[in-house]
Amino acid sequence: MTILDIKVPAAGESVQEAMIGAWFKVSGDFVEQDEAVLELETDKASMEIVAEASGVIETLFDEGAVVKVGEIIARIDTSQSPSADSAPVVEHTVEDNTAKRDLQPGAHGPAVNKIAAETGIDPSSVAGSGKGGRVTKGDMQKAEKHKVKDTVTQPVQPIAKLSESRAENKKPLSMMRRRISERLMHAKHSTAMLTTFNEVDMTAILALRKKYKEQFLDTHGIKLGFMGFFLKASSDALMAFPEVNSYIDGDEVCYHNYADISVAVSTEKGLVVPVVKDVDKLSIAQIEGSIANLALRARNKQLSVDEMSGGTFTVTNGGVFGSLLSTPIINPPQSAILGMHKTQQRPMVMEDGSIKARPMMYLALSYDHRIIDGKDAVRFLVRIKENLEDPQRLLLEI
Repeated sequence: MTILDIKVPAAGESVQEAMIGAWFKVSGDFVEQDEAVLELETDKASMEIVAEASGVIETLFDEGAVVKVGEIIARIDTSQSPSADSAPVVEHTVEDNTAKRDLQPGAHGPAVNKIAAETGIDPSSVAGSGKGGRVTKGDMQKAEKHKVKDTVTQPVQPIAKLSESRAENKKPLSMMRRRISERLMHAKHSTAMLTTFNEVDMTAILALRKKYKEQFLDTHGIKLGFMGFFLKASSDALMAFPEVNSYIDGDEVCYHNYADISVAVSTEKGLVVPVVKDVDKLSIAQIEGSIANLALRARNKQLSVDEMSGGTFTVTNGGVFGSLLSTPIINPPQSAILGMHKTQQRPMVMEDGSIKARPMMYLALSYDHRIIDGKDAVRFLVRIKENLEDPQRLLLEI
């Protein structure tokens, strides 16, 4: 018998522990080399762990368990193969698999059994998408969603009394959500945070996108969005107002002569902020390409610790979810964050006194008043507004 240990990998100096987010395999399953067997969550990102060799796996921890870097969390018996002699990996039809579930209700993993106990859904009634028709955690979650949907669409009946099955479902906070909570509370309690607002007329940006979007896509292989303009406008303002691009380190202020801008990306596990490095030296096409790549890697849980570290300023876009106005929270140790919002047609008084409908967006700049004066915060935001309303300024660097 040859045993291969699966250990919690190192994920940067600041990461000492992780949480088991989900097992893709259960004890007794046969795994192929390079096949994903579990998802690990750290306070910075999620990552999939793959098998380094083929064999039968034995899991040592439940989902939700917090484990240390270097700790053994599973073992693979590489001497076994997916043959008829290996009971855990016998090939069978969906019907056979259903019968096996009836005889061995605990053989399909703790996650499936847990959902079955909480929801009352019989695993044998669920179509399995796993190997050999095995019911997975995802299958059970999908069945639960359908059950809730079907319940909601039923005619409402008078309630004679409260249900006796009013149970509460609890699950542990993910490592990422714990870290987000810690950082946000730290920012609230350790900074003198204020927010200043302005609005930008998006007419010029929208006209540029409409005129050049096809040519931009053909030339650069990437769609022309808003974020390239906003990050370029922000990097210009950061160079003009260095206090906004700095942070407090003890009794000193640390200034940056570069603009590494964190971009908030929403994933199913929560908000992550990968960093676009050297924005001040990149073209709008290069910025758009970097953002698209980082967003894809974030949603596929492939971000490295280095890609999540070192930002000097943050841009977040609540407008994609319909937010009209908000007060974003600073991402420590940074000193400021820019909030974008929904573009909405509003009546505006023009220079000649006429009133026209214009596509307007509210901007919000939250900043640490310990290091940034209100005057500079307002001027910084005005600089961004001017860059966006007259984008040629970015090309001329004026």
